[in-house]
Amino acid sequence: MTVIKSFFIAFSIYSKIPVPQFPWKEEDMRYTLCFFPWVGAVIGILAVAWNRFAVAVALPDVAYAAIGTVIPLVVSGGFHVDGFLDTADALHSYQDREKKLAILKDAHIGAFAVIHLVIYYLIYLGAFSLIREGEQIWMLAAGYFLSRTLSGIGVVSLRCAKKDGMLFLFASEAHKKVVLITLYLQLAFYIGCMLYISPYLGAITSAGAVLTFGYYRYRSYREFGGITGDTAGYFVTLCEGVMAVLVAAWSIV
Repeated sequence: MTVIKSFFIAFSIYSKIPVPQFPWKEEDMRYTLCFFPWVGAVIGILAVAWNRFAVAVALPDVAYAAIGTVIPLVVSGGFHVDGFLDTADALHSYQDREKKLAILKDAHIGAFAVIHLVIYYLIYLGAFSLIREGEQIWMLAAGYFLSRTLSGIGVVSLRCAKKDGMLFLFASEAHKKVVLITLYLQLAFYIGCMLYISPYLGAITSAGAVLTFGYYRYRSYREFGGITGDTAGYFVTLCEGVMAVLVAAWSIV
């Protein structure tokens, strides 16, 4: 029963998909991160379905890319983009660590957040418009799962910058051994699927995701002393953007 509740909690927090609601208990949160990547799987399936429809009706590139770009936002409710915005503001404030952590908690959006969000989605929109072929869209779809798997691994294995907040709560309440094993198995499975779909593109895309994770760890430790819920959202958003660009670049080579 705890596992089932963890599944619903994962979708309740990390998506806008309607699920049964119930009071949370600490033991119900132990395996929530095991199901976090499954939200990415739903996004991936919807992206593939949209791609197949757009190709079938010869939809113009702009309309195709616009809806494709919106799909992750609609499913996730912008949960991770919020972290991307806060982190962009903090990273480009050039303040000390304590001030940067305070900026992460600030509900207001600064100029740097807006600038980086516009740049990000212009790049993402352009990349998505180039992703038309079957193996390419499947690779992008796998990326939504992969980014969340790596993020979940980070939550339970990397140092937290604060001793409060949602990320610390999930990290402290998670059954770390079971969660890590489950996430690493999912990671291996999806990377294997990506390599099966296209050995070269799969290797490039998965390597890009892993390198982005390394950058995320380095930057979070240096700037904030560890990770937070906002930096985790920053990573998911950045990782998906990197993989989209890599897949798009492969499509025009």
